[in-house]
Amino acid sequence: MLEARVRSLSTTQRDALRARIVLLAGEGRSTRSIADELGVMPNTVSTWRSRYAGEGLAGLADKPRPGPKPKYTAETGRRILAVLERPPPAGFARWMGPLIAAELGDVHEQQVWRFLRDQRIDLDGKKSWCESNDAEFAAKAADVVGLYLAPPENAIVLCIDEKPSIQALERAQGYLRLPNGRALSGQSHDYKRHGTTTLFAALDLATGKVAAAHKKRRRRVEFLAFMDEIVAAYPDKEIHAVLDNLNTHKKNEEWLAVHPNVRFHFTPTRASWLNQVEIWFSILSGKSLRGASFTSLTQLRQHIDDFIARYNADAFPFAWTKPEVHQKRFKARRISQL
Repeated sequence: MLEARVRSLSTTQRDALRARIVLLAGEGRSTRSIADELGVMPNTVSTWRSRYAGEGLAGLADKPRPGPKPKYTAETGRRILAVLERPPPAGFARWMGPLIAAELGDVHEQQVWRFLRDQRIDLDGKKSWCESNDAEFAAKAADVVGLYLAPPENAIVLCIDEKPSIQALERAQGYLRLPNGRALSGQSHDYKRHGTTTLFAALDLATGKVAAAHKKRRRRVEFLAFMDEIVAAYPDKEIHAVLDNLNTHKKNEEWLAVHPNVRFHFTPTRASWLNQVEIWFSILSGKSLRGASFTSLTQLRQHIDDFIARYNADAFPFAWTKPEVHQKRFKARRISQL
């Protein structure tokens, strides 16, 4: 066994050295001569000769070393979580590693960061949420989702909303060549303002096409004027309009009485994400508005109209796949309960 350890390429240098010491001792060699040949201290040779003599092969293995007691325990982690539950010190917006260590007093900053990494807690990461407090959440959500999954036969379902205050900003922009040879698009920090426009948009659930109009303001009169345009575009059609809870969308009973073929469906309070036109607004922002430069408000409006025309040429409806929408609460979901 000892000779096999010495010959094996997978044996660690530590175990091979101990095996050589015992083999040479078995040849009757003195401790000092073995130490001189292997280049180790005589005490090392004596240690492994004695262990092998008393325990055999098992004596050549390392014995467990208890070491010092761990400085940080599970209680330390609970204390760190408890600090995160408290407000940060005056003048600070959030907790940071050095602040937590200073608050605890006996925990090193690196241990704080190590624990936060293990728990996958990101002090810099931010996520926002909005809780709906609508008592009729389930009924309103079912009404809207029902329109998406089973729209009324021979009826038009439109998702309608506004994107207010779209700015016509003029920036110097173009491609920049970096010292490492990489080229990327960029724009100057300075800009000129040329006014804003409010975009009213109606997304046709069946075709995915968008009808839009530019308005200067976002009042009830502009909203009803846009609805008049929608009604004129679908004469003699039953129209179901999905709207959020903006005050200009409500209390329009007089207008609805004049247009009995139009019915409003409101998303739950603070749940406008159920309106599919919000998806299209994000597409507009990402593909058309972000990074663009405009020298006038007229140019901005024409730019948006050109994008809508191009979008409608290849439009297709969004596939709504969520049949049930539940009202979830974030209350009592504290970090100390992770």
